[in-house]
Amino acid sequence: MPAVTEPDLDVVDAPIGIFDSGFGGLTVARSVVDLMPNEDIVYLGDTDRAPYGEKTIAEVRRYALQCLDRLVAHGVKALLIACNTASSAVLRDARERYDVPVVDVIMPAARRASSATRNGRIGVICTEATARSLSYEDALAAVPGITLTTQACPKFVPYVEEGVTSGRELEAIARDYLEPIREAGCDTLILGCTHYPLLAGLISYVLGDDVTLISSSHQCARASYSLMADSGLLHSEPRESIRYFLTTGNAERFERLGRRLMEGFVHDVQSVHADRHPLGDRAVVRD
Repeated sequence: MPAVTEPDLDVVDAPIGIFDSGFGGLTVARSVVDLMPNEDIVYLGDTDRAPYGEKTIAEVRRYALQCLDRLVAHGVKALLIACNTASSAVLRDARERYDVPVVDVIMPAARRASSATRNGRIGVICTEATARSLSYEDALAAVPGITLTTQACPKFVPYVEEGVTSGRELEAIARDYLEPIREAGCDTLILGCTHYPLLAGLISYVLGDDVTLISSSHQCARASYSLMADSGLLHSEPRESIRYFLTTGNAERFERLGRRLMEGFVHDVQSVHADRHPLGDRAVVRD
């Protein structure tokens, strides 16, 4: 039996790279920090070109790969594509392009939903681009007895990106979007955009407690933990972690809104150009 090769210590010490089109992936980053508090993270939000949901697959692919290239240039030990739209567009390309593990948000959420449903009726709410990609249909195609109802919710992301997660106007929009889910009798709903966990309270209020909400953000973080634990990439001892926050947009706005949405989780944001890499002088942000 061949000997098991231990990961290089420099690799173990490398940060986890997390990418999203904007603020939604912060829900993944928060889950990663909660599950793996000893790990460093580098978060990159492509807010200058967000939202991705209304863009073509070719545009999403180009922008996403530029951002992932930058994270790889930063020396990450794993990539988390914390964006359903980007996951549907570039997952296969990313796994072929990079020598580090790549985790998406779609398959982990689909697996959890298929095990959580009691009646086999699963709903997915997502961006228009994710809906067009049929990624969740593909992810659940091999699971017997599943009926999937997909609903695009294009107005949700702009509200979240402005820091609005409640209110009568947004509730009316949510009721309109979620009516097909209710009519289909879904007992399980995948929040198929990483912005949507920030609307979980509103969504649960509209649908009721009988509908189980599956966060693609949390499932991505759980899948990442399993992958890195199996690969020996996790820090086993308590240590002071470092968090880097990068945005292609306005750093001050990102930090202000990030702090509001994530209760102070975001700090010391740096503005970067996604299409200019490698990173060069890294701005190391310590807690």
